[in-house]
Amino acid sequence: MAQLLFDDDVATGLSPELAVDAARRAVVDAYQGRLQAPPRLHAQLADSELVFTAGGYPAGMRGVRIYQTGLLASDQAVLVWDGEGHLAGCVVGLELGARRTGALGAVAADALARPEAGIVAVIGSGRQAWTQLWALTAVRAASEVRVHSPTEPHRAAFAGRARRELGLEATSVPSARQAVAGAEIIVLATRSVRPVIEAAWVSEGAHVTTVGPKTVSAHETPVDLAARARLVVSDSPSQASAYEEAFFTERALTHLGGILCGELAGRTSDADITLYASTGLAGSEVVLAAALLDRPSRLAPGRNSPVGKASSGCEGSADRPRASS
Repeated sequence: MAQLLFDDDVATGLSPELAVDAARRAVVDAYQGRLQAPPRLHAQLADSELVFTAGGYPAGMRGVRIYQTGLLASDQAVLVWDGEGHLAGCVVGLELGARRTGALGAVAADALARPEAGIVAVIGSGRQAWTQLWALTAVRAASEVRVHSPTEPHRAAFAGRARRELGLEATSVPSARQAVAGAEIIVLATRSVRPVIEAAWVSEGAHVTTVGPKTVSAHETPVDLAARARLVVSDSPSQASAYEEAFFTERALTHLGGILCGELAGRTSDADITLYASTGLAGSEVVLAAALLDRPSRLAPGRNSPVGKASSGCEGSADRPRASS
């Protein structure tokens, strides 16, 4: 019988470690051509738009995500089929998508931030900011977390939640500059159409993740920070190039999967500034949903794992197709 999961199931059942492992697998498999994810499909309705993203493995797990745009709050649905064509389950709500984005950010931080990086700045106090910090706990031991957002009660509540639920030394600070100064990992997770920090505030050796707007006319990250960075990385450079409006930086985007596989250069020195621009790799939400449905406590007796043919690492092959870097 297919499973039906909701936000509470995701929040209690999806650990940072499980999410990051699935996200890493999705990025590597997409780069190496194993995870197939065609372009998004759009269906225009009267007052909104339905968007479909799909992803899967030949003769293995596959699925689809459906969500609406143009509405203030709209649940998403992720359906997963196993390799035999059985519907393994459906995950409904907002948590899976946000935690998928957070897990992709943590994969990038693990690959690009200095191993000892422990001072974290979070600009933003919403769901996306939270899931970035939540997932980061799987790859780095934060010694200090500074949180800034424009509304003091919101950032104070975020810091308090980080202390209670994640056991982090988190504090609310009154300015973005105060949060960023000396930080070794910086997370930008806002809806701002203008830069929320200045490039000069970012210390040498820092890693920066940007989750919010990333187009020429609307971007939370300074263009001169992208110019200053040693490299600008994305989970899907091809998706970034397909934006209706041009990306906020003209810098070439390096594929995160290529760095994970050792085929593309990442950080080369402790002084490098690295920038990860999240695009939300299509198909990765299906891989995370499958990992959640595949937990032993949830797998029905006699049923095959929905993950099917998914890979867990890089495989060298001269004739394997590679995603563009």
